[in-house]
Amino acid sequence: MRRADLWMAAHAASVVGRTLRPMLAEMRIQGLGVIDDATLELDPGLTVLTGETGAGKTMVVTGLTLLGGGRAEASRVSEGAKRAVVEGRFAAGPAALALAEEVGAESDEGELIAVRTVSADGRSRAHLGGRSVPIGVLGRLAEASLAVHGQNDQLRLLRQADQRALLDRYAGDAVAGPLQAYRSVRAEWLKVAAELVERRDGARRLAQEADLLRHGVAEIEAAAPLPGEDRELVSQARRLAAADDLREAASAARAVLAGADDAADAMDTPGAVGLVGEARHRIAAAGDPELTALDPRLGEALAVLDDVAAELTGYLDRLDADPERLAAVLSRQAELKSLTRKYAADTDGVLAWAADARSRLDNLDTSDEALAALAVRRDELGAELAGHAAALTAARTEAAGRLAAETTAELAGLAMRDASLTVGVAPRAATPEAVEAGEAIVVGGSPRVAGGSGTDEVELRLTPHAGASPQPLHKGASGGELSRVMLALEVALADADPVPTMVFDEVDAGIGGRAGVEIGRRLARLARSHQVVVVTHLAQVAAYADRHLVVHKAGTGGVTRSSVRTLDDDERVVELARMLAGLDDTSSGRAHAEELLTTAATDKTAAGRTASGEGQAAKPAARSRRKAR
Repeated sequence: MRRADLWMAAHAASVVGRTLRPMLAEMRIQGLGVIDDATLELDPGLTVLTGETGAGKTMVVTGLTLLGGGRAEASRVSEGAKRAVVEGRFAAGPAALALAEEVGAESDEGELIAVRTVSADGRSRAHLGGRSVPIGVLGRLAEASLAVHGQNDQLRLLRQADQRALLDRYAGDAVAGPLQAYRSVRAEWLKVAAELVERRDGARRLAQEADLLRHGVAEIEAAAPLPGEDRELVSQARRLAAADDLREAASAARAVLAGADDAADAMDTPGAVGLVGEARHRIAAAGDPELTALDPRLGEALAVLDDVAAELTGYLDRLDADPERLAAVLSRQAELKSLTRKYAADTDGVLAWAADARSRLDNLDTSDEALAALAVRRDELGAELAGHAAALTAARTEAAGRLAAETTAELAGLAMRDASLTVGVAPRAATPEAVEAGEAIVVGGSPRVAGGSGTDEVELRLTPHAGASPQPLHKGASGGELSRVMLALEVALADADPVPTMVFDEVDAGIGGRAGVEIGRRLARLARSHQVVVVTHLAQVAAYADRHLVVHKAGTGGVTRSSVRTLDDDERVVELARMLAGLDDTSSGRAHAEELLTTAATDKTAAGRTASGEGQAAKPAARSRRKAR
């Protein structure tokens, strides 16, 4: 079979068994670093990205990170550009579509467009499905669609907290269920324990507070203020204090209307009522029809004046200049003012303070009985928490054995035949004093620290070769070994990982030769269940690509810009030769490149046949593994 036919057959075999699955179909980058404008069309399987050092491969990974809601930096915007724009077209899965519906984004036949814009002044915007969204929404989209594994992830793999999270991710529901129950009970346990400590340590302070509250409530109850009483007293006091002035004003007004009370004075100074009556009498006596027509209107005026005069008389009868009553009102005002100075601005506020104080007193029970009841409740929750912790430990221990076995098997295929990985699950020991103080729990007879993720410490240990003792990853693994361990773990986690697109940024750092071929083989295998995007400097890895993209750097007018293009078969030979020997026009380099491509094509064709023949048998096995997890 000719090489070209073999390569075509390998590509056909690589898509055997694939269905239309969620993936990042296309990404466009504008104004990011040295990339002016580039469009990347990604394969559903394995896409590799190569290029010379400094060409801008890292900017592609940066673009993917921005698309996943990562931190934006103005320094990443190209020199002279107003903004950097990264746009991704996703063939979305159910989780991503549910997120789009939640935020009101529109999808087009199952596809979602996500856009991240970073301006030259550092401001950042995000859009999903044509709708402006918070940056965090792209982060949530990435959780459902995209996982970027860079060299920093290898460093995170050295931290025990991340190692525990990796094991939990592998275990799936077997750990997720007990962990959720554990966290729920732990939150209540911590709340009760904190309340108990507060009551014990602050008993004197609480007792003093209770005394002050009781005194205040008693003082208020003794005064017995009524709602709005202070405002009513102000009105009464003003009226009583001004009674003489009010009487004089009302009397003068009545005299003007009705005339003086004394008969002699009334003859000399008649009131308005008398004067209007005199006017009616004179009009009636004149006998002129035109004047007589005015009589009804004068009658109406007389009736109004009579009414007002009568009301003024009644007001004067009710007006009581009572010095004793005034003194009583002023005394009550002083009593209420002493409350408003201490507790609130008015009587309504004083009454509200008293209600709050009574409620606070109900919760300030510092008696021995209350403390004992809290201690019993704390211990009950601690026992329940210990049960969930034990279940969590058992689930992790079982999953740890399987993860170690699967990862070790993968390491054997990555030129680490004698290496093995162990996943240890050990308790975080606590002192008996911590248990006595309610700061730890007893699980299986031993005191343990009850952390937010359980009572376990998880540690990955590598035995790099026969005869060596297991060592923690940060002590026992070189850079190249750490890269292979991470890849082996990702392959082992493939069935448990719901993220459809996985991006690896130079996962082959520190590796070459035969190990590089094995990494390429493993990435091609991972690409059968996930979309895989790899930035690599190894020709051995690039040879396994279903689609090969190259970042090309060019300088124009003193400005360096990069572009991205897809290579055809002949161009792949040239690029691989460059990667192998640094030269793209030597016959030996081209021959080596063609040999690599042929080897990769043969491997992929064989793997495709195996997947096609054994796919149906593998499905029940995969279901069994997931069920066991």
